Amino acid sequence: MTDQQTFITSCCAITPRGAKKDGKWVLENKEGEGADLFLASVYQHLGVDYPKFYKMDHLCQLGFLSVELLLNGRQIASEYGPENVGFVFSNANSSLDADLRYFESVKNIPSPAQFVYTLPNIVIGELSIRHGCKGENAFFVSESFDVDLLWFYVQDLISRRRLQACICGWIDCLDDDFKALVYLVESRTSNTELPFDTERICKIYNES
Repeated sequence: MTDQQTFITSCCAITPRGAKKDGKWVLENKEGEGADLFLASVYQHLGVDYPKFYKMDHLCQLGFLSVELLLNGRQIASEYGPENVGFVFSNANSSLDADLRYFESVKNIPSPAQFVYTLPNIVIGELSIRHGCKGENAFFVSESFDVDLLWFYVQDLISRRRLQACICGWIDCLDDDFKALVYLVESRTSNTELPFDTERICKIYNES
């Protein structure tokens, strides 16, 4: 892996406490709403017009909203070229939230709409369609947030010129326990750049 300077140019988090962008509250969950209601509240707050959102499972909704908040209208595929922007995520529960819902539907009539979401990397497919990105992508499942793996994998992709920008982080959901921490890594700098290193990523994760 060659040396390539990279920066976190933006980050956001969505948890049961609320939604944050670059450390500032965008929407607080003061009423303690569960995943169904709060994710819908964030969608409405962002003013997004994407009817397919309501057909997604919670994991995809969480990924969709966090990246909408992260990019804030940036056309990143146009900036870099579709093949130069990728996604790298991880979580602990894979698609278990959707798996359990699908299992319940099997007791009556199996739901194809729910079966579609019984793989964690479906969230990457939804995001690729939404943002027009066609670069390298991966979704890892680990017991806890593996900062070393994510840092190495993303840094390697950018250093080897496989990507010029990468949206990455942690997206996990099981029932009403949900957490998304996503950040944009670029080789260009901005007014808010932060060094892309494991110490910085851990700090952002712990503060989310």
